[in-house]
Amino acid sequence: MSIPEITVAALAEAEGRFLLVEENIDGRLVLNQPAGHLERGETLIEAVVREVREESAWKFTPERLLGVYLWRHPRTQRLYKRFAFTGTVSDHQAHQPLDSGIVAARWLTPDEIRARHEQLRSPLVLRCLEDYLAGLCVALEPIARLEFDGALAVPAEEV
Repeated sequence: MSIPEITVAALAEAEGRFLLVEENIDGRLVLNQPAGHLERGETLIEAVVREVREESAWKFTPERLLGVYLWRHPRTQRLYKRFAFTGTVSDHQAHQPLDSGIVAARWLTPDEIRARHEQLRSPLVLRCLEDYLAGLCVALEPIARLEFDGALAVPAEEV
């Protein structure tokens, strides 16, 4: 089994809508929660805060851990371990340039996200949304200080 790439993702809800980013991946527009790779020397919390700011221009305040997910990309066979967090956003910097490939930040309802399932970057987008709606969050404390090597050791649920 290959070593998974460690990623973080953020679920932020406001008035029944969820923050997603529309991004250009291999010439295709896809939707994803603000997400990205954990960098060496960075904690999971630092990574998710950074990624949300870079991809959406919002400041993310993590409140709970939604889950840890393991997913293998069917085309590339790359393995990803995703740490998904819930929280709130504030301090939107509307004029901030977004990360390379990001077209825009979007606020969508769960039904709008479900209806666009073919446009989702991976099945993790919908799985995280459904887990959030089911109330499957846990406290941050057990993983708050984990950095790259520690994150590798956390068990993941396969999707």
